[in-house]
Amino acid sequence: MEWFAAAISASVENVVRSVLCRLSLIVFALALAPSSPATEVEVAPIKGGEFVGVFGCKSSSCHGGAGEKRNQYLTWLQKDFHARAYAILTNARSARIAETLGISAAQGGNRCAVCHSPFQSVAPARLAPTAHSDEGVSCESCHNAAGSWLRGHTRKDWNYAMGVTAGMRDLKSFYVRANTCVTCHQNLDADIIKAGHPELTFELDGQSVAEPKHWRDDDPSSGVRAWLVGQAVALREMSWALSKDETPDSEAMAKWKGLAWLLAKASGQQTNLPVIDQPGGTTSAAVFTGAQEQADLLARRAAESQLSDDFAQPLLRALAATDFEFVVSKETSPDLLFRRAQRLVLAFDRISNAVTSEVPGSAKNPALTQLFEDVRSRANFQVPRFVEHLRSFRATITPSPR
Repeated sequence: MEWFAAAISASVENVVRSVLCRLSLIVFALALAPSSPATEVEVAPIKGGEFVGVFGCKSSSCHGGAGEKRNQYLTWLQKDFHARAYAILTNARSARIAETLGISAAQGGNRCAVCHSPFQSVAPARLAPTAHSDEGVSCESCHNAAGSWLRGHTRKDWNYAMGVTAGMRDLKSFYVRANTCVTCHQNLDADIIKAGHPELTFELDGQSVAEPKHWRDDDPSSGVRAWLVGQAVALREMSWALSKDETPDSEAMAKWKGLAWLLAKASGQQTNLPVIDQPGGTTSAAVFTGAQEQADLLARRAAESQLSDDFAQPLLRALAATDFEFVVSKETSPDLLFRRAQRLVLAFDRISNAVTSEVPGSAKNPALTQLFEDVRSRANFQVPRFVEHLRSFRATITPSPR
């Protein structure tokens, strides 16, 4: 699964600047709880805010101490690859990529730093003296600028909604969480890939599981919901990028069609979810814009839905029964089938985990492991072999109760 591991650890460099500025796409909604009792402190909504850096979080009395509720900073520093995002820009591989792109140093310009060193893209007026660019992707990259809520969120008379109102990002919402991550984990300019940057494949649930956790998701349906929201947000971002490209390359089109195909299957399994149209042969800016709107609506609805086993199990069986759709033809090239297979195998991994309550780190279904091997690289992908292994995987799925 090297291609998947690379996708998890890689970060977007260039196109993110446009994505971050487009509030119509990246809407960090503030999902508030019911009104607080009159005895609690009222908090005025804050726009903007100052970034203080990890200095504001790492005290042993806050998030830098021992114990489950106080070790978040240590978990990030010692185990999280995001803490090494800036350091990656100083290695030999990044130097070669920068040279190919005509950049003097990877860590010196926004094209790479916007994701590997986010503070470099922040206006100096919003950076406290304690915020340093070499922190990499640190606390505020996800939780938002802490200047307006850092002190207040430690108070016992503050609840979660108050923190969100004060400017803390509402990461309990899978829609907000996906929007926060996708900006640096999906779209990537073709020249950066050609220069040697790993390809990016955003998948919220799997990447969250791979992340050293310092949070808790109490909802038992959170896995499949996170997967669906993440895939819908990924399609939205891919659709936006293609809508702005007058001459999209065949590789980008194959990736987009592969994910759109998967989401058309998934959304068709639930009557209360918006349906994604099956990708056709004709594409245009209008088609991509329509897909962008559909995908965003699906992401919003899925984030608010309770997707239980009644959704996950039939979906797993339906996706496993798509072997007849893996046939090379004029409309379905080997490249398209490869991209379709990649997304399908990732879906099997996450939905199977949700259905079986698989323990992280436990041995995978051997049939699923074989499918991962099949999609490890485009050069070695063989459609007939994948179909054979897909049927073997389907045979391992528990039949629906009669």
